[in-house]
Amino acid sequence: MVKKENKKTNEEVEEKPVDPRNKLNELNGKAWMPETKSFVYQKGLGSKHPHAQIEKQHPAPFSYQDIEKLINFFTKSNDIVLDPFSGVGSTIKAAALNNRKGVGIELSEHWNNLAKERIEFEVGEGESKNHTFINNDCRKALDEIKKESIDFVVTSPPYWSILNKKADHKVKTRVENDLKTNYSDDDDDLGNIEEYNKFLDILVKDVILKCGRALKEKKYLCLVVSDFRNKSEYISFHSDLIQRVNNLKIGKYKFSLQGVKALLQNHKSLMPYGYPYAYVENIHHQYILIFRKV
Repeated sequence: MVKKENKKTNEEVEEKPVDPRNKLNELNGKAWMPETKSFVYQKGLGSKHPHAQIEKQHPAPFSYQDIEKLINFFTKSNDIVLDPFSGVGSTIKAAALNNRKGVGIELSEHWNNLAKERIEFEVGEGESKNHTFINNDCRKALDEIKKESIDFVVTSPPYWSILNKKADHKVKTRVENDLKTNYSDDDDDLGNIEEYNKFLDILVKDVILKCGRALKEKKYLCLVVSDFRNKSEYISFHSDLIQRVNNLKIGKYKFSLQGVKALLQNHKSLMPYGYPYAYVENIHHQYILIFRKV
């Protein structure tokens, strides 16, 4: 006798309840599994979209759509998400659209005000009041955040001082389009630190460590970063950060590396770097460094 195959529809699979043991997020097994891949393709709205006009004013924004995937995996509804380098509010927008509470810290008053404007325009009138916008140096502001009060930290820190490299083709393009080319000219801006190792020390000890103190036990920190070139030198920023943050002590806890996800930017244009003399890489991916407080 041939057994009749028992096929479930996609809707039935999608409606399968969340495992009651799942204290991390609101995903069932089918939704959980794809998010554990070690790569993901970057997703954006496109430069012509009306909801991309504020975002593109910033010299180094990240896509809120990439961030909301992380938020939906590492948090539950009403959880608090912190971004210590908030910029124009991509993290807060992702939190707002997914019923989370965003806390953004931004040194520049200009970007901080644009972030509020963006939430009001792109999410809804009055929505900015449901989130926290802090216009201050994150090294100072993090001292004021209650210990172990944050459910998830996600941010894209400055990539050292690369935005001050005026010869870069991206910088020239932004100048031609009358767009800002760096975060700010503030002396407290980490993007204006001249020496690379000093920059790393301050980023880890004065920012990431303080984020760790604010983060709840067993919760996660995600850093979205990219490697880059400084003149002829290739700087492996992501691996330098891993070496400094993995096993970083946070009182009786520490940060433990859980994974490295490649964020692929396959849409970017190729530039003829090095041609026809030497290999110079077109860096068309970022890294999402995933740490857990344990």
